[in-house]
Amino acid sequence: MSSTQPERHPFLDDLTADAELVSSVLRAPVIGRDEIRLAVDAVGTFYVSQTPTFVQTVGSRIFLEYEAVLTSGETLSAVVVVDHNADGSVPRVSVRMSPLGAVLTLATHLRESLSNQLPDRVFL
Repeated sequence: MSSTQPERHPFLDDLTADAELVSSVLRAPVIGRDEIRLAVDAVGTFYVSQTPTFVQTVGSRIFLEYEAVLTSGETLSAVVVVDHNADGSVPRVSVRMSPLGAVLTLATHLRESLSNQLPDRVFL
């Protein structure tokens, strides 16, 4: 029998209303559940592929690592740290990416895609 329950996202489904996203592709944090979902969804549109390479829970944190290929053809490595409150909600997500060339390409695409929806101060 197949499950009719959709798979939960590692953090988007549990963000607090005032959650914070910090990332190598951002100059300043993105604050708020809806704004973070907007940014994460936009970044996903610039990936041709994304391959998880590591997932581990340590205390109240989940560490996710993945490799991605951008629409530009560049490859990207990322480490995502998801902080959880005692109730399971997520107040903070940190995404660190490399190498710099791919980070800058992604940051440029993100600015072009979301400049009318997020404050200018968050973009590189």
